[in-house]
Amino acid sequence: MDAPLALYRRYRPETFAEVIGQDHVTQPLRHALSNNRVNHAYLFSGPRGCGKTTSARILARALNCERAPIADPCGECQSCRDLARGGPGSIDVIEIDAASHGGVDDARDLRERAFFAPVSSRYKVYIIDEAHMVSPQGFNALLKLVEEPPPHLKFIFATTEPDKVIGTIRSRTHHYPFRLVPPKLLSDYMLQLCRSEDVGLEPTALPLVVRAGGGSVRDSLSVLDQLLAGSGPDGITYDLAVQLLGYTPDSLLDEAVEAFAADDAATVFGVVDKVIESGQDPRRFAEDLLQRFRDLVILKAVPSAVENGLLETPADRTAVLQRQVAGFEPTELTRAADLVSEALTEFRGATAPRLMLELMCARILVPGADNSVEGFHARLDRLERRLSGAAPAPVPAAADAPAPPTAAAPASAAVPETTWETESPTPAQQAPEPQSPEPQAPEPRTPEPQTPTPQPAPEPAPQPAPVAPRVQPPSAPEPEISQPAPAAPGQLTTADVRRMWPQVLERVQQLRRFTWVMLSQNAQVAALDGSTLTLALVNTGARDSFVKSGSDQIVQQALSDVMAVQWRIEAIVDPSATPTGTAPAPAASAPSPPAPQESRVPESVRDALRQGPVPIERLDPDAGVDPDDPVVDDGTQDAEALLAEHLGAEIIDETTHG
Repeated sequence: MDAPLALYRRYRPETFAEVIGQDHVTQPLRHALSNNRVNHAYLFSGPRGCGKTTSARILARALNCERAPIADPCGECQSCRDLARGGPGSIDVIEIDAASHGGVDDARDLRERAFFAPVSSRYKVYIIDEAHMVSPQGFNALLKLVEEPPPHLKFIFATTEPDKVIGTIRSRTHHYPFRLVPPKLLSDYMLQLCRSEDVGLEPTALPLVVRAGGGSVRDSLSVLDQLLAGSGPDGITYDLAVQLLGYTPDSLLDEAVEAFAADDAATVFGVVDKVIESGQDPRRFAEDLLQRFRDLVILKAVPSAVENGLLETPADRTAVLQRQVAGFEPTELTRAADLVSEALTEFRGATAPRLMLELMCARILVPGADNSVEGFHARLDRLERRLSGAAPAPVPAAADAPAPPTAAAPASAAVPETTWETESPTPAQQAPEPQSPEPQAPEPRTPEPQTPTPQPAPEPAPQPAPVAPRVQPPSAPEPEISQPAPAAPGQLTTADVRRMWPQVLERVQQLRRFTWVMLSQNAQVAALDGSTLTLALVNTGARDSFVKSGSDQIVQQALSDVMAVQWRIEAIVDPSATPTGTAPAPAASAPSPPAPQESRVPESVRDALRQGPVPIERLDPDAGVDPDDPVVDDGTQDAEALLAEHLGAEIIDETTHG
């Protein structure tokens, strides 16, 4: 029994409609064929395996079809059957490999045979493959024939380097540039072929096949053919594709990216050691890491990238990417991608690839040593993230020193903090001042300074009370993060716990929702030292609430159910900790910063706002009038008489205007 042909030969297109990803070429050619406006010479250029030679054969079939002019070969006439897939070929369609027939003598031989009429077809078609290998002397020998060929002669040049074809030949041909096939279209084509071959293909393995093909249909079919040959009863699996194609497993990439997000240098260099010890290519690992950072950059900029088709990832991988992107700022991602891209150029000719890979990881981990603009932006992002996550933490530290003076002068300490709230009672208290110019006006001024005095006086007393317990919890366990014990072979590591942490949180949610909310919003896995798991919480209040509420026992139970381990839980304060919840939502972290501002409003202001505005006492203008006072105006005197009597006025002239 003969072995089957290769996939790219068995599924070679026979019509222009079967050619994928080249509509910009096939549609004009079909119109030219149907309108009988075919040129005497064509130049097909483009990357390898994108359909140049196949399209040249289809064009030759359509030209010699008995039903011509026709856009697609009929497939029924003798010429179409001879040039079909697996057919014997036609004596009037000659394919020449220019790599071995590119000299002057070969060009002269072709010129002598070209003038003979075709044997059984309408046209004699010469398909010259790898035309850039023809020498300039050979092209010059063909120049006159290509410029003025006989009516029965057609030329089709196919090349991957059109610039090496001399300009006098290019100017006498119709040039059609072919392109690489888009990944989405190529993925659908691979799935169709797998269904035709009745072989299963895992969704996670398909992107690896398309990526290995690089947009070339022939290369992709060769890779798929290799995987089909080595597949078992389960079909083409992800593990098989990773091992045969040499790509880095997603587990290693996940471990490295999550360690970069947590600034865990021990895990990062542990991943590098695994790459080297497993015999993988360091350059390939850097390429895969750059591809992962590219996905994260796009997902950070466009949260709906998966729904829009910008990222071609399965549903389970999408959840992992969303969890990882929550641990980075945009500048950190772009800086890491730039460093990996620069390191890839340094890998060429490197004598110590492991050293180059470790230096690349060290540059990503230490933005402080980077004096570029990206390095400064990365440090600013890190500081902003620490300040936003540690908003309550600086308050007790700042309250330690000024605590005694605050008790002595509470009014001066409370006013600057809440200028927008203290303005409302001020007009209510100062309103009675300009009531009247009478001597009674100073009387309401005297009680006014007394009204604000009793309000702030009793209020500063409770202020030191909440400050005192904040200073009590020490931050001693913090240095324990930097010295995790190395894991023995076969034991779980910090990276393993981070990878399983979403499943642990799901179990915690089932056991106790309060603990789940606290961990998903305020906690991160810091380190694993033997049988002790250290959790980093963003502030002291979260740490105290975690310890006092007995949440450590809930976490122990969840770890026992999910990972079958019995570990002791320790909680520390780390302002730079990034919460790793099951469903990261970048927009959900925005409402958290306004919360610390509410605690800065003094209780005196709160009481004043609760009491409402101070009622204003309005003075009666007739309060000082005595009923026995004589009436000044009895109505008998007119205005002139009153002016003359009281002011000594004199009427100068009185003129009546009729």
